[in-house]
Amino acid sequence: MNEAPFPAPSADQMADLWLACVEQLAQELPEQQFNTWIKPLVAEVAPDLSKLTIQVANRFKLDWIRAQYSARISALLAELAGQSITLELVLAPRESQAKSSPLNQSLRNLAAAEPPAMGQTEEAPGAPFKSRLNSALTFDTLIEGSANRMGRAAAMHVASSIGQLYNPLFIYGGVGLGKTHLVHAIGNKLLADNPNAKVLYIHAEQFVSDVVKAYQRKAFDEFKERYHSLDLLLIDDVQFFANKDRTQEEFFNAFEALLAKKSHIVMTSDTYPKGLADIHERLVSRFDSGLTVAIEPPELEMRVAILIHKAESEGAVMPEEVAFFVAKNVRSNVRELEGALRKILAYSRFNQKDISIQLAREALRDLLSIQNRQISVENIQKTVADFCKIKVADMYSKKRPASIARPRQIAMYLAKELTQKSLPEIGELFGGRDHTTVLHAVRKMAAERQQLSELNQQLHVLEQTLKG
Repeated sequence: MNEAPFPAPSADQMADLWLACVEQLAQELPEQQFNTWIKPLVAEVAPDLSKLTIQVANRFKLDWIRAQYSARISALLAELAGQSITLELVLAPRESQAKSSPLNQSLRNLAAAEPPAMGQTEEAPGAPFKSRLNSALTFDTLIEGSANRMGRAAAMHVASSIGQLYNPLFIYGGVGLGKTHLVHAIGNKLLADNPNAKVLYIHAEQFVSDVVKAYQRKAFDEFKERYHSLDLLLIDDVQFFANKDRTQEEFFNAFEALLAKKSHIVMTSDTYPKGLADIHERLVSRFDSGLTVAIEPPELEMRVAILIHKAESEGAVMPEEVAFFVAKNVRSNVRELEGALRKILAYSRFNQKDISIQLAREALRDLLSIQNRQISVENIQKTVADFCKIKVADMYSKKRPASIARPRQIAMYLAKELTQKSLPEIGELFGGRDHTTVLHAVRKMAAERQQLSELNQQLHVLEQTLKG
């Protein structure tokens, strides 16, 4: 007797599919490419759900997206859905028509949970002041673990005592680790306690843009009124000020003005203050004058908790064993974890299958195959040897001078963090060393990473290099 066919996927399921596709592209493409070409796209689903139509603003963009991205989008849709889906690119209709579909509503709901796109902060004269805070990013929705505990504690202190200790607060760490969540949480907590506080969240690129516009329009009085009158300035990715002398000058002036009036400044960066390149020394010294805290890649238990919590917020149940499977394979940051979760949820809903380890393997097969192909112990040994300027053969040798032993310990630590190898297997690949030697190296590097900002930055660079 033939089994009853699965019901056709709903528009909501197609929305999940497109969202998962966009999430994956966000991980694969450089941020500027993604923001320029993919993020603005509007998708429509055919009534029979056999086709996904992407609306593009103009003919030039349509031709470019067809040439550069359509093949990858088609492949992702087929991979996520488990079947071929026709992809069509068309010029966008009028805005009122484009806003009507359930799929676009789902996409707008997702966008509402993200900070506004860069370059969209201009306000009409006389309009109420806009904080640009994302109300969904609070301390309550932030999963705490050893990776972010110090940063969270400092952020909560700042939110409760603006203008006092830890001013400025400088938060640094790799991409997708939750720095932006923390700064939004500070702003939201302050506004909850004091709704009249003047709070602004911006990306550093927006500050650069505002400086340029102020010069072009000779509108520096308005610029200073906006930035010098804040109670709390939250600014992401200050490394983007590099080589922009005039911007650095104006930020220094704003910095001094805000500190003088007991306002608070919270900044994020991909590196610690003294690691910033092409930033004026007097600005770096200001960045380093308050409290600097690092956000680390989340540990296994924290990654599991994040997956279960995020799944619940999406109305889905993530079995603990599946969460552990995903967490063991997606190690780098929270953003990639969320992307993996979206792929799993979309694959589950579209194929109407329960979430299981097997389903997770199918949904993440490209990600898993890339990891298995790119990150091996041998690749780690070569990368660390090149970075530390030693011979690869030193990784296996019995030599023990510090110039060799320390890079070897770093490579052992990364092998444990980035591969599925056991301690004995790693020891064998390092010249037949005992697993206790590997364990000692892993524990030592993990402890020192928490204490030494320079080592943490070196490990971050190595991890990003190995992950491509």
